[in-house]
Amino acid sequence: MFDDVVIEDLYGYEILDSRGNPTIEGVCVLSDGTEARVAIPSGKSVGKHEAHELRDGDKRYNGKGVRNAITYLNRDIFEELEGLSPFMQQEIDDILIELDGTHNKSRLGANAILAASLSIAKASALSLGIELFEYLGGIKKHYLPVPFLNILNGGEHADNGLDIQEYMIAPVNFDTFSDALRAGVEIYHALRQILLDKHLSIGIGDEGGFAPTLSSNTEPFELIIRAIEKAGYVPGEDILLAIDAAANSFYRDGKYHLTLEDKHLSSEEFANLYKEWTDHYPLVSIEDGMAEMDEHGWIELTELIGEDIQLIGDDIFVTQMKLLKQGIDKAIANGILIKPNQVGSLSETLETVSFAQSNGYSTMVSHRSGDTCDPVIVHIAVGLDTLMIKSGAPCRGERLSKYNELLRIEYEQGLEYAGKLLIE
Repeated sequence: MFDDVVIEDLYGYEILDSRGNPTIEGVCVLSDGTEARVAIPSGKSVGKHEAHELRDGDKRYNGKGVRNAITYLNRDIFEELEGLSPFMQQEIDDILIELDGTHNKSRLGANAILAASLSIAKASALSLGIELFEYLGGIKKHYLPVPFLNILNGGEHADNGLDIQEYMIAPVNFDTFSDALRAGVEIYHALRQILLDKHLSIGIGDEGGFAPTLSSNTEPFELIIRAIEKAGYVPGEDILLAIDAAANSFYRDGKYHLTLEDKHLSSEEFANLYKEWTDHYPLVSIEDGMAEMDEHGWIELTELIGEDIQLIGDDIFVTQMKLLKQGIDKAIANGILIKPNQVGSLSETLETVSFAQSNGYSTMVSHRSGDTCDPVIVHIAVGLDTLMIKSGAPCRGERLSKYNELLRIEYEQGLEYAGKLLIE
């Protein structure tokens, strides 16, 4: 009976993301009555090669409206896809890419294309009566990913002077996702109390982490380790640390400018500073440790500590297989962050994940700082067994929606937690 199911309607409208900026909610309606909707996130720390997010640029919403992208979705994209089977995802995405006709999806907008791509996939899963992660990944064994919880914010996600953008904890030594998440929540609340005791701000940044004004870029490590211990866990055993440096934001004129400590470091000096941090703290993962334009620095950092910890490329790869292949060929990093809106279609996202995994690169699915309550990235992480997911602090609805979806999947599907796979 599924052979007769076709795309009957495809449209979008403006909603607001977690920053109060407009974004697209896309809706796909199938001929069997199935209806699915997805909401498209938006980033603030953006790589220069990301697929183009189409904004209106007029007076509405300070130029951030997405009416033009929605027009393309409701008219051009729908006209092209109406009457097609929703179950041929690769063919649909190829049609969308050809319809746009640009190298970065700047004509129709990656936000419009992704709204179509994801809503069609979600509708297909619903029509078949299965979970989206099963539709994406098949009937093989799936794992619930380790949450990398961003509990202390800096950089462009907070106005507190910290140069490093995200300080994360990864609860690994647990038998279930729910136990791991509980540990993360308990540490988050322990950190809140420590900040209060020190008369520091407990205001939060864009991704729900605390954003106190501190004296150095390593003080967050000390505070988080105290919070881990206060909550009754063992740093380096139960809980590992991670950072997203977002080095693009402080790289200028060939130097890394850590203004909080008045340091101006060459690539070699900055790589050695990371080495000091990894020697002193239970730091297991560094994302965007070097700027995307500093290829030499990336190679140097990978040579120095790539055998010991995970080095995740975000801005340098932006979820695009072509850029990842170049990085692999040059021995840059050993992992990749996966954000569907960086590349602009589901099929390209799946292709990049598959390529990374087949080449021994770790994969971590990520939210964006301007996000929505849509948990679709959870299903990408579970379906493709990326084993890691980044969705901010255990705070704010758009972050918790992802963690709550993982709790639901654990409860209903009984999937195994991936934590101990990362420390074996």
